[in-house]
Amino acid sequence: MKKVYNKLVRDLIPEIIQKSGNRCVISTLDEQNYTLELEKKLLEEANEYIADKTAEELADILEVIYALAKLKGVSKEELEEIRLKKHKKRGGFSKRLFLQSVTEGEE
Repeated sequence: MKKVYNKLVRDLIPEIIQKSGNRCVISTLDEQNYTLELEKKLLEEANEYIADKTAEELADILEVIYALAKLKGVSKEELEEIRLKKHKKRGGFSKRLFLQSVTEGEE
């Protein structure tokens, strides 16, 4: 029985499939399609986290984020530096603040 996936997979998945006695057809994406598929994978992994709420799903999200950062020429360390800079300037999410509205000007 043949199952069609048409999605980006981790590097070792073809080897794992073959070791289990199955065959798979793979191709290598160009940079434009790789970026598009990584973005799709980010949404897929985020939805899996929302459904399962496990640390493993959070790790999958990070793996995709690191791959996207690398495509943009940004290392994990640089990404963390950017995150910390933004955290210092705008804060994090630990206070659980929920913005309900903003009124512009004076009333």
